[in-house]
Amino acid sequence: MSNILNIGKSALAAAQIGISTTGHNIANASTPGYSRQVVIQAAAQSQNFGYGFVGQGTEVASVTRIFNSILAAQAVRSQANSASVDTYRAQMSSINDMLSNASAGLNPAMSEFFGAIQDLSANPSDLATRQSMLSFAQSLASRFQTTNNRLNEIRDSVNSQLTSSVSLVNTYARQIAGLNDVIEKAVSANGNIPNDLMDQRDQLVLELSKQIKTTIVSQGQGGYNVYIGNGLPLVVGKETFNILTTPSPTDPSRLEVAYQSNSKVTVLGTNSLPGGVIGGLLQFRSESLDAIQNQIGQIAAVLGETFNNQLAQGFDLDGNIGTALFNVPEPLVNANAYNSGPTTTPANANPAEVAASIVNAKALTTSDYKLQYDGTNYNITRLSDNTTQSFSSLPASVDGLTISQTSGTMLAGDNFLIKPTQNAATKFQVAITDPRKLAVGGSVLNGSANVANTGAATISSPVASSNYASSPIASPFNLTYNAGAPNTLTGFIATEPVTVTSNGTSVTYAAGAPVTFVNGATITTAGISFVISGTPSDGDEFTIAPGSATGPSDNTNGLLLGNLQNANTITGNKSFSDAFGQMVNGVGNKTRELNILSISEAQVLEQITAAVQAESGVNLDEEATNLIRYQQAYQAAGKMMQIASQLFDVLLQLGT
Repeated sequence: MSNILNIGKSALAAAQIGISTTGHNIANASTPGYSRQVVIQAAAQSQNFGYGFVGQGTEVASVTRIFNSILAAQAVRSQANSASVDTYRAQMSSINDMLSNASAGLNPAMSEFFGAIQDLSANPSDLATRQSMLSFAQSLASRFQTTNNRLNEIRDSVNSQLTSSVSLVNTYARQIAGLNDVIEKAVSANGNIPNDLMDQRDQLVLELSKQIKTTIVSQGQGGYNVYIGNGLPLVVGKETFNILTTPSPTDPSRLEVAYQSNSKVTVLGTNSLPGGVIGGLLQFRSESLDAIQNQIGQIAAVLGETFNNQLAQGFDLDGNIGTALFNVPEPLVNANAYNSGPTTTPANANPAEVAASIVNAKALTTSDYKLQYDGTNYNITRLSDNTTQSFSSLPASVDGLTISQTSGTMLAGDNFLIKPTQNAATKFQVAITDPRKLAVGGSVLNGSANVANTGAATISSPVASSNYASSPIASPFNLTYNAGAPNTLTGFIATEPVTVTSNGTSVTYAAGAPVTFVNGATITTAGISFVISGTPSDGDEFTIAPGSATGPSDNTNGLLLGNLQNANTITGNKSFSDAFGQMVNGVGNKTRELNILSISEAQVLEQITAAVQAESGVNLDEEATNLIRYQQAYQAAGKMMQIASQLFDVLLQLGT
């Protein structure tokens, strides 16, 4: 009788555990990260009675969660990829909306500005038209400032989001480490896996992967080691490592992500931290935000310099040579925080300071530059393509910039970050308020070929390379081509050297020396530049003479100002409209690419999540069926024990 009772008791206990487990599944059907649990039953060891082995009922071997580690790893990877692309997409969409705005973008302001120049050229003496042109110039400057300020706000938002995401990563790391400890202790105590704690830890890993690329390596006793990015350990057993945000050594306004191991802090590059919100933010900033802001700054710098230079070639209403219309800020130069100074070893009580200036905005690129001193040479690297040029001394000229050391002592290893255009649009301002000062009339210099020349050479309109209170030359000078000299020009101002620039190569001739003629080369002397093109004959003459104002109705320089709209003034032979249109088109294409990629990654994540749920998720219909099955088993086990009890009562009655 006792054997029957024990068998019934074991069946009753197994059915009860099954009902409890099923109820637990039903209760957690909507719990994030919960994995369905099942009862694993096994037959109890049978007993040999001589005539054979008689079963002793059942026992519960374990309560196991249905979990597929391969699918879970795929979900973690997909979550990181989806979060990264979606973060990048959201940031690019805001920039795309701003730049492509048909009424509030830069393009309409630029079109209105050039339209005002055309109106002024048609009516140069009208003060109201002049004032209108200044108003549109102010509107354009304000639009540049507003656009760049918005980009700076996005840059600040990236800093804030990085700080928030880094904090979440560290929080998740501590929680995972804590669960590692509890799980390992539980497994060590009785060998059973605490299913709910395992689910909680896996859910934390999934949440962690939203912030950064995450890789899991399972250890003995149920432990996890967690690695982030390209293999940096974040959780090793119960030990955690931190990541943190820290100001960039070369740009205090820019937060970088750093890895902390013991007391050592290492700043990580964008490529070290792919995936998740952090990876998406870093990729967006380095690949798109920096480039877009530099492009807008480049357009502002070139537009400002080009118009200022052209205005300096004409006369205002009062007969004075034109002054600058726009103020264009100088490039930003940041010394590396780790440069040798008074607190470093070796000590340098007088650390070096470096400045940069724009000498030819048309040659500007959209890149930032790094200046590094190696103890002998000054190495200047264009960061967009890592092209490096070495100079034995400063100042040095690169891509329209002049970089010079202004003070202090440079020590080996010192380096500086130079940003020629990033802030150019923010501080782009109108320099004049008096409409009479708009120099749209006359020409400061005139260039002409002698009518008696027999060759086929022409001379361009000379350009004054700087602003002058009066004409850069007091009187005309005549150049004569000498074929037998051979191939030289003479007649330059006797006290002024001459520089000839062709295909980026410059040759300087001493004052009074014959100058070798190069077809189409730019000739610079006495602060003026001009080009002689074609094939001159021996004895041909060319004259450069000071110009003069011809009256308030003269629009000679105004027409040249209007021509700047379509002139190829931006690096790569692009006009202002072409450069801006190319930038907006690039932003739009990148945004569309990210939209498509975001949808694709979301679908992949959805499919993997569905696969995980199909295997590990709770199906309420299935659980309802299990509940009925366990209920029937419970009732049958109870009936078995009832029968055993009745048989025992019969035996007792027989015994009396």
